[in-house]
Amino acid sequence: MMHDPNCLFCKIIAGQIPSKKVYEDEHIFAFHDIAPWAPVHFLMVPKLHIASMAQLAPEHAALMGHLMTLAPRLALEQGCSPYPDGGYRIVTNTGSEAGQVVHHLHVHVMGGPRPWLKG
Repeated sequence: MMHDPNCLFCKIIAGQIPSKKVYEDEHIFAFHDIAPWAPVHFLMVPKLHIASMAQLAPEHAALMGHLMTLAPRLALEQGCSPYPDGGYRIVTNTGSEAGQVVHHLHVHVMGGPRPWLKG
């Protein structure tokens, strides 16, 4: 898999920086956020270094489909209550103006009892 040796998330995926792993397979690595905004808050990142949603191309369709169909299962496993009364939020910041701090595509999965509204 292509990676960026200077990327924080690439270093986490490689095991160079510790994380609290939620899930890993050939294509996706998921881990708990170090500064959670919700009772359940983890990140899902492709192992392939893609800087942001803006760099996605048609060849990434299967990867992103896998990530998005895996998110509901992981949300429930991590403690989110089931739909429709429960639920979770999936957020992807794209670019600096949108609040993207680490320029490696990632989605935040957040859920659990409120109040955890921060935006």
